[in-house]
Amino acid sequence: MRRLIGGFTLFAAGVVAGVFLMQPGLAQQQNQNPGLRLNHVGIYVKDYEESMRFYTKTMGFKEAFTIKDKDGKPTLTYLQLSKDTFLELAPATAERPVGLSHIGFWPEDLGVAVAALRQRGVKVDDPRTGSTKTSITNVIDPNGVRLEMLDFLPGSLPRLAIDSWK
Repeated sequence: MRRLIGGFTLFAAGVVAGVFLMQPGLAQQQNQNPGLRLNHVGIYVKDYEESMRFYTKTMGFKEAFTIKDKDGKPTLTYLQLSKDTFLELAPATAERPVGLSHIGFWPEDLGVAVAALRQRGVKVDDPRTGSTKTSITNVIDPNGVRLEMLDFLPGSLPRLAIDSWK
């Protein structure tokens, strides 16, 4: 378990460093699939409050939005690293152990991306509207990692955060 957490920490640090060190325009030009962009990484955290303090106070990321359950407890939070790059935090549970939850990709056109993946033999469900009011579907990679494919509909929480970025 310690190795898994260490590996994930290294992965997350690489994503954060890449956001700050790479020129986003150049990275997109070199992408073999220019219609697909990395948008966020989701992690399940062992201590939600401690993680929020670390990522907002220590790392300096801005809280974009939080979804809460009927009792007012957070179920997920998007932290904004740049205009269209986020880190998603969700409390770990017995069913959702600490570590990587998923990787979120934002295609230029979700319908076209889903059709292309299906044509390549990938099992992809029809997109649905998620709790963030985003059109979303999932793909599972060969390692069992969930890849979210999403489109930020007008009025969706990520779209509002992107549009209000300063």
